[in-house]
Amino acid sequence: MFDHVSIGVKDLERARRFYDAALAPLGYERLSNSDAMIGYGPERVGLWVMQVDHPIVPDMQSGLHFCFVAPDEAAVDAFHAAAIASGGTDNGEPGIRPDYGRFYYAAFIIDPDGYRLEAYFHKGEL
Repeated sequence: MFDHVSIGVKDLERARRFYDAALAPLGYERLSNSDAMIGYGPERVGLWVMQVDHPIVPDMQSGLHFCFVAPDEAAVDAFHAAAIASGGTDNGEPGIRPDYGRFYYAAFIIDPDGYRLEAYFHKGEL
């Protein structure tokens, strides 16, 4: 449905360090780089991060979050660890989320600007 999503941040260099580390385990890399904007994706940019004067104020009750597809459980685990090591805040350790489904393996993070992020892998039936 979406071609891409754009988010605004106050400190682009801090966001660059965070997203470089957090998205790498998922197979996403920085594909575009400038003084005002960076873009991430597997082969083309799907997430644009730009420095703005007035980023959206974080609101944990808004329901807004971004979910990234992971290739496997290990990538979800590595996303979570890398995101925390790069300035993110834990918002749900890696594991099965029975409320979402028996095979829904995910981890949740809050990035340094307050955006809620998720990495998700659909585990196959055993």
